[in-house]
Amino acid sequence: MASRFGVLAEVLETWRAAFDERRVDDLVDLFSEDALFQGLSPRLLSGRDEIRTYYANVPPGTTATVEILHSRPLAAEALAGFADVTFRTVTPQDPAGTPLPVRLSVVAQHLDATWRIRQYHVSRVG
Repeated sequence: MASRFGVLAEVLETWRAAFDERRVDDLVDLFSEDALFQGLSPRLLSGRDEIRTYYANVPPGTTATVEILHSRPLAAEALAGFADVTFRTVTPQDPAGTPLPVRLSVVAQHLDATWRIRQYHVSRVG
């Protein structure tokens, strides 16, 4: 990711690496205790326990590529940004993994001496 996106690039690269490696605890640790989370399921999630269940149920072999589109500060220690993310799930029947493109919107805040995602929302593209 381009360094011009600074903190957002760091947060999303950490998210991508943990996601690709199925490190659910590390993924959950990226979120604030009271994070709002809208993934690909129709249900809005709130808090780390629900986010943990969501990520634990992602199919094995699923990876993500991330391209940051925009980032801007909201306050001294808060930011918002958008990224294009493409998920792929590799299976024996689909060795390349069919691409699932989404638009990701995040709000992150510096909490507990680190940056945490407060709000995460994806919507399908196309």
